[in-house]
Amino acid sequence: MRDKTVLELLQARGVSRRGFLKFCATTASLLALPPSAAAAIAETLGKTRRPSVIWLSFQECTGCTESLTRAHLPTIESLIFDAISLDYHHTLQAASGSAAEAAREEAMKAAWGQYVLVVDGSIPLGEQGYYSAIAGVSNLEMLKETAAGAAAIINMGTCAAYGGIPQANPNPTGAVPVSAIIKDKPIVNVPGCPPIPVVMTSVVAHYLTFGAVPELDHLGRPKSFYGDTIHDRCYRRPFYDQGKFATSFDDEGARNGWCLYQLGCKGPTTYNACATVKWNDGTSFPIQSGHGCIGCSEPNFWDKGSFYQPLSAGIWGDRQATLGTAAVAGAAVGAVAAASTRIRQQHASEEK
Repeated sequence: MRDKTVLELLQARGVSRRGFLKFCATTASLLALPPSAAAAIAETLGKTRRPSVIWLSFQECTGCTESLTRAHLPTIESLIFDAISLDYHHTLQAASGSAAEAAREEAMKAAWGQYVLVVDGSIPLGEQGYYSAIAGVSNLEMLKETAAGAAAIINMGTCAAYGGIPQANPNPTGAVPVSAIIKDKPIVNVPGCPPIPVVMTSVVAHYLTFGAVPELDHLGRPKSFYGDTIHDRCYRRPFYDQGKFATSFDDEGARNGWCLYQLGCKGPTTYNACATVKWNDGTSFPIQSGHGCIGCSEPNFWDKGSFYQPLSAGIWGDRQATLGTAAVAGAAVGAVAAASTRIRQQHASEEK
């Protein structure tokens, strides 16, 4: 199976050439590439042999894997992962014990210098790394050993990218992100607790097509997905600008879909594609479901205070003072607009 190209494998599963080209066009769009890039993606993936992927799970909750397996079948985004040779993943693979570890070692040997290493979970440094171990091998030792032969590393989820919840105060295990240990490999951070499946798919497709990681921001995240805040793309943004805020989860504002800023939404300082790509095949995302963003794709989100206090009362980043002022100004504008409306309604009533 590894000798077949990605296109051949997809066609064997019933994916038409047209469907494949549509996926390539969608991937180019998601990555903010020009339309002409779709042809390059199609040509490269059409010739690419089944790539080897080794997935290591360390201090984590399995949420990242769960997110990936929730890709909505039978979409092409899911099938592209079927076309990848996932040679090691101790949650999903059938093998266990010594057979599982033998599979990892064999995959490393067969594709040394070419395989993609995916990591989810932080790495504990306390007690020489043995707060977490697999088959008697510490996470720290396994990461170093496997990363040595990787062409690139993709950190799946906030724990691998930043340390996540395991690194939260008081961090008893001495948890750190992958980048604190591995310094000599291309690394892409795909943060989120958990991240969005299509983001991961597109990052892999980009690497397979161009042989390099996509353009990254200062935190190592793909700019195409983490270039804008959730607030900037949120459908509730107009209510923020009008000063219309829900003040409880069951008041009139909440029922009317007003901005959740006053209820602690961290969307203004959180960079992610939740508001555009969404979840469950584009069905919804937390704010659309009625709960404010908790900022899970940002470093140290767990230690930045209450999820239910507005940004102006917390320590959520450089934009907080501006946002706090904007919220007050917006509220004032909203109050003036409401008063003007009442006056107009009163005059109209008197004229009648």
